[in-house]
Amino acid sequence: MEATAELSDRFRSAGHSLYLVGGSVRDALVADPAGVVADDERDLDFTTDARPDAIEAIVSGWADAVWTQGKRFGTIACRKGDQKFEITTHRAEAYHPDSRKPEVVFGEVIEDDLSRRDFSINAMALRLPELELIDPFDGLLDLSARRLRTPLDPDVSFADDPLRMLRAARFVAKLELEPAPELVEAIKAGHHRLAIVSAERIRDELDKIVMVEVPSVALWFVVRTGLADEFLPELPGLALEQDPIHRHKDVLAHTLAVVDKTRPDRLLRLAALFHDVGKPKTRAFVDGGVTFHHHEVVGARMTRHRMQALRYSKDDVDVVTELVNLHLRFHTYSLGWTDRAVRRYVRDAGPLLDRLNELTRCDCTTRNVNKARALGRRMDELEARIVELRQQEELDAIRPDLDGAQVMEVLGLSPGREVGRALAFLLELRLEEGPLGEDEARKRLVEWWSDQTSARSSG
Repeated sequence: MEATAELSDRFRSAGHSLYLVGGSVRDALVADPAGVVADDERDLDFTTDARPDAIEAIVSGWADAVWTQGKRFGTIACRKGDQKFEITTHRAEAYHPDSRKPEVVFGEVIEDDLSRRDFSINAMALRLPELELIDPFDGLLDLSARRLRTPLDPDVSFADDPLRMLRAARFVAKLELEPAPELVEAIKAGHHRLAIVSAERIRDELDKIVMVEVPSVALWFVVRTGLADEFLPELPGLALEQDPIHRHKDVLAHTLAVVDKTRPDRLLRLAALFHDVGKPKTRAFVDGGVTFHHHEVVGARMTRHRMQALRYSKDDVDVVTELVNLHLRFHTYSLGWTDRAVRRYVRDAGPLLDRLNELTRCDCTTRNVNKARALGRRMDELEARIVELRQQEELDAIRPDLDGAQVMEVLGLSPGREVGRALAFLLELRLEEGPLGEDEARKRLVEWWSDQTSARSSG
């Protein structure tokens, strides 16, 4: 790419080396090495022996925009045309045992910089402009062997940044790698170190994990190594048998199967991850079986608490919590649906309807083919009824046939609680019978109000 060539020439002219590093090198080697610097859609990461002030001076006047927010950590970012570059001085990061923030120490040579990176497959660099591969820790060999290792002893690598333990889970799943035994043992022994990592960084990594093609691979990893205990203890808590007599699949296995079945929609997959977290607290053994009454309500509260602890946005928390709360609603209509029931379902789901329907479908992980087909037919029927009613009514915006101003006009009321009660009555009519039209709604409202007035007088 022309901009990258120009950038490397500027560093060489200034007496500094420049290396392409990071996922772009790894991914290019997995696919097509010739395309390593030709991907205009990727933000490219570089490292150099130049100090931050020198980096800023080299790109200033050449780049269309320069950002220095990361300068104290050794990073200068810039944009040339549509391509973004992030250039960092060779460095080593290490956490103090009781600190959430890394201490940045600048290095002098590329090998030292690569030694401090998370995994050998990410500890490779391309010297520019020669495109010479620098691979002191056999990352290319590990890629070929489908193996995940750390450049240094895993205890040292994870001490530099404990979040790398969680990143290991993602790479195992995303790239279908086999973690080295010593890496796994280091995580099992040191997962408690994740406690010093900020909730925001853990949240971002969890979001990336649920978006890989098969999230369950990574999620099983975080449970079995103890990582989940540090940031998502509800997950290992699901590893209980639903029925100790018949030994049905445990809730954890079911949950991860549901996550895998959903499309790669971040909030939908988070809802799948949390949808049954209320089961352990609501489990009861009755007549030789097991029940989880109201686990969706308990689970919604637990979901809100955990997502808030992970610093998710209010909008994200509200969406996922509501999906958890509603995920059993469909099953109350197993005997068929009246128009009223369909209207309520659509109204309660609101903009989450499509996600809720998919979560409901994916929640069926039974091996009983007949049972799975029956659930699928019921969902098909419900969705067909929704389409039918949408053609007849404004189903996505269900509201009373009269607004508050019209209610006050008809009944001669001032703003207050009585107006709210009247609107609630009209909404129930709308849900029960569909659109009434303004004239009929006025008539029914007057009749209702007369009954209310008579009841108060007789009381």
